[in-house]
Amino acid sequence: MISLISIILFSHFILSSWLGNAQGATLTFNVIRFGAKPDGITDATPPFLKAWAAACAAATASTIYVPRGRYLLRSAEFRGPCKSKIRVQIDGTLVAPVDYRALGNSDYWILFIQVNWITVVGGNLDAKGAGLWACKASGKSCPTGARSITFNWVNNAEIKGLTSINSQLMHIVINSCKNVKVSNVKIIAPDLSPNTDGIHVQSSTGVTITNALIKTGDDCVSIGPGTRNLWMEKIKCGPGHGVSIGSLGRAFEEDGVENVTLINSAFSGSDNGLRIKTWARPSKGFVRNINFRNIVMKNVENPIIIDQNYCPNNEGCPSQGSGIKISQITYQNIQGTSATKVAMTFDCSHTNPCSNIKLNDIKLTYLKSTKAQSFCKNIAGSSGGVIMPENCL
Repeated sequence: MISLISIILFSHFILSSWLGNAQGATLTFNVIRFGAKPDGITDATPPFLKAWAAACAAATASTIYVPRGRYLLRSAEFRGPCKSKIRVQIDGTLVAPVDYRALGNSDYWILFIQVNWITVVGGNLDAKGAGLWACKASGKSCPTGARSITFNWVNNAEIKGLTSINSQLMHIVINSCKNVKVSNVKIIAPDLSPNTDGIHVQSSTGVTITNALIKTGDDCVSIGPGTRNLWMEKIKCGPGHGVSIGSLGRAFEEDGVENVTLINSAFSGSDNGLRIKTWARPSKGFVRNINFRNIVMKNVENPIIIDQNYCPNNEGCPSQGSGIKISQITYQNIQGTSATKVAMTFDCSHTNPCSNIKLNDIKLTYLKSTKAQSFCKNIAGSSGGVIMPENCL
């Protein structure tokens, strides 16, 4: 007869083979226990998905642990809903396949979808984007590419301490989410890498981004339709295309952007600073209650710009009046140097002029000897304090 002690010991052995370490009431699922090898060569996607399935089914809060090492990961979808909170602790580096065609037209590399109460901590993502960039530069037919890490329909999430390099497309995407905190992240890609936005937010509410270092080939932060209550603080941007609201107005039926704040941030060598960009076509969209405060510019092209005739490469431009209504935009304590002679550009829609634009304590100088200039069209607002370049409101 099997003794009770034998049954207990056997059960403990089975449990230990699946779990890493138990810390209090939190279960830990170590990806190595599920077969992942930290050699950067062996496909770790199936073990990662198995670890996720175990954590997602757990009745109590759990941690998926990725130890030090390099883990080859193909397109992976981590889908909820899950029974309890999950923490993904990454001490290693996740690497994409060297052949960019492996991710192909999947649109995503790492996807979290329909998950609540997820935390991603630490780790490095190396998406190996250079091959796809070279393909696009050659003019050949290329796959669309993949965003590095995407959160779709995720609520109450936190991403902290993550480093993402060389994404094929956008690095971090937050789409249709509520209450997401992003902090202490580093995002790096060459300044000429196409469409490598650092952080993209759209159709989301209650997102905060703090202490982010972003050096990339597109917008450091891009803000799409349907974004509300976005707080950004201590962002270091450059190279890159700045912090951009838009482009907006691609569609007539489009959600607006409102209640966005950026404070205590710095731009260095970026192609733009604080940018709002919309297509010149009819739309029901809007941009309102936007606050930019305590910003330093160093050798930045277009430090302050509203462009309602946005049309990259001047190809297929709609050349109509933008329907996006821009109002209640505040610029306060913006200082530094402009790499372009026109440091402030307000090129607003002739059908929906910008209104209630407020300038307060703006001190932007042109790097060369001549004074910086400002440009205003179809705009109304007010100013206070010192305004350099000369106010055109």
